[in-house]
Amino acid sequence: MQVNISVVIPTYRRPQLLVRCLNALVCQHFDKNAYEIIVVSDGPDESTAGVMKQWTDTVIPVIRYIATPSKKGPAASRNAGWMNARGDLIAFTDDDCIPSANWLLSMRKAYKCEELTAFTGRVVVPRSESPTDYELNTANLETAEFVTANCILTKKALQQTGGFDERFSMAWREDSDLHFKLLQENIPICPVPAVVTHPVRKAPWGVSIRDQKKGIYNALLYKKYPGLYRQRIKPHPSWNYYAMVLAFIASLLCFGSGTYAPATMLLVCWLVLLILFTEKRLAGTSRAGNHIAEMIVTSMIIPFASVFWQLYGSLKFRVLFI
Repeated sequence: MQVNISVVIPTYRRPQLLVRCLNALVCQHFDKNAYEIIVVSDGPDESTAGVMKQWTDTVIPVIRYIATPSKKGPAASRNAGWMNARGDLIAFTDDDCIPSANWLLSMRKAYKCEELTAFTGRVVVPRSESPTDYELNTANLETAEFVTANCILTKKALQQTGGFDERFSMAWREDSDLHFKLLQENIPICPVPAVVTHPVRKAPWGVSIRDQKKGIYNALLYKKYPGLYRQRIKPHPSWNYYAMVLAFIASLLCFGSGTYAPATMLLVCWLVLLILFTEKRLAGTSRAGNHIAEMIVTSMIIPFASVFWQLYGSLKFRVLFI
């Protein structure tokens, strides 16, 4: 069997989502002998291993299952996948995505046997008429330049760039890191009409606070590519976060020292910034009472959490990042 494309899917403890993705992949309008599917678990995962037993017996297309020795994040899982791949082209998607029926065909048609090339397709994020803040944040995938939910590279391109930096141990910025490596190596990245649907997963109340931890890896990406980070990710720091944190802390210090007039002014300043921040997050989103309450509470906490994790990332990776 001549495998031309290897599809790599990192996963961890989401067997139902993984099965939905696999169902879309085995139904591709593409020669079943010309691609393989490699599922890589981010560490030991009994539930996924049990589900995969019924899939790895499938003869066409070949489906293989790998589990990394320990949990290291999706970057390490993707590396394990492409390094064990038999194909000349390595396609990446995620376990919570649904590739369209012509996904592989569209990508293969664009490939002209170049040794060093990459292709990126379109991500569609379905959302409700009155989306939540979390839905809108997920929908940013639709405008991202390069995401591992929908891309394909030659194996030689991955070898030349070194693949994924495994220091990105969360699902955050590891795709931007690979994108910037491709740009630095002058490896062309071509858009293709290959579509992947990325449904929004159900998120717990206050998920935006937890997500601030990803700021650690913003610091790492900035350290590696300061120019590209400011050009393509974020042109300037979140000054409003720093202003909110400083105003609130300064007001407490003033109250503690008995200087009530400046303390009150600083607290009003913080409150005005909080209102502006909350209104910005609520723009175009659901007006359900529970969602409004979530936006108010999380908007109070996010600046502090964001600044903490960014400073933590600065210390961890020894870079001045604000």
